[in-house]
Amino acid sequence: MNYKLITIIILTAVYLWGLLLNMISMRSVKNPVPVNVADVYDPETYRKWREYKKEKSRLGVISETVSFGISLLLIIPNVYAAFAGLFPKTAFVQMLAVILLSAVSDLLLIPFSWHNTMVIEEKYGFNRTGKKTFWMDELKSFFIGILISVIIGSLLMWIHQALGDLLIIVFAGAMTLLLLGITFLYPMISRIFNKFTPLEDGELKEKLTGLLEKHGYKVRAIQVMDASRRTTKSNAYFSGFGKMKTIVLYDTMIQQMTTDEICAVFAHEMGHGLHKDTLRNQVMSFLMMLVVGVLAWLTLRTEGIWPAFGFDGINYGFAMILIMSAEFALISPLFGLLTNYLSRRAEYRADAQAVQEGYGEALISGLKKLSRENFADLAPSPLLVKLEYSHPTLSQRIDAIRKQQEA
Repeated sequence: MNYKLITIIILTAVYLWGLLLNMISMRSVKNPVPVNVADVYDPETYRKWREYKKEKSRLGVISETVSFGISLLLIIPNVYAAFAGLFPKTAFVQMLAVILLSAVSDLLLIPFSWHNTMVIEEKYGFNRTGKKTFWMDELKSFFIGILISVIIGSLLMWIHQALGDLLIIVFAGAMTLLLLGITFLYPMISRIFNKFTPLEDGELKEKLTGLLEKHGYKVRAIQVMDASRRTTKSNAYFSGFGKMKTIVLYDTMIQQMTTDEICAVFAHEMGHGLHKDTLRNQVMSFLMMLVVGVLAWLTLRTEGIWPAFGFDGINYGFAMILIMSAEFALISPLFGLLTNYLSRRAEYRADAQAVQEGYGEALISGLKKLSRENFADLAPSPLLVKLEYSHPTLSQRIDAIRKQQEA
């Protein structure tokens, strides 16, 4: 069996699928805007949004094409194997060599990141990232990416060498624990990139604390993140677990939204916690890792794969590339259909929580502001929503909120 040819065909299919989704997204700019969100953009802002959407989509196509080309240039002439051959023939060093080459090749895509942030985002008034911050972010992301890849590769290597065919369930469990660990440590990891300060005393803090106390919900802190260092866009999220859970508000959100609108968004986020959505997400993550474990087991036990790419034996770094860039990437759209569907349902439930707290109208106005400030697509393709959207469209969310208010 020609494993290299099969891999190239799969990579090509994944690339073409991405282009198809991008094309569908680009065509959505012509879709009529639903009546209930027609007031989000004025005519001039909507014209700017369409141009913004087109520029971002074009850049995405070019970036994906270059990335695809780099992958082929590294795989077809066995560059990974040749580079690894320059280093000692131990499993860990060979794995590390492939991970380093893959990371360095990703540096070739930085010009696209630069153009996206420093040109497109700047052109449309969203960017506040200085040159120094941009390059520091890229440097930090580079080393963090290598560290995470080495940890995952090491887990794969040690579990396979120790347990062989028991790899599937043990690796899935280990990866799930790793993801939980990253989630738990995220508040600390995020400090590498941003500064966090406690929310100041006042009406907003009192209302947010009141919501928490009403439901016996405890968090470690309510913090404000200096998102304005990089962008004018806004957001809010929960991080951590249990009593270590932290609520994070972008400083841009506090600047752009009223107290009730922020409370509405907060009540929505609290709804995720009350409905155990985080736990459901962890179950889905385990199932996803189980699929990855099966793919890893099949890849590592197929002896003919390695000589097809120039390796003398198993290379755990290259196995990760095959598993994530080809094998899992091929089936991930099917997995995404389920996870995105469940995620959209969770978003409706969380919105309903905000309505129950008496913030229905504030949530609608807050969501409209978020959509306006984040330049959201108000009328995406229904097919694209089913395939890729983890959130319902703004129009769908408003319709659901109105129905609940009328019930």
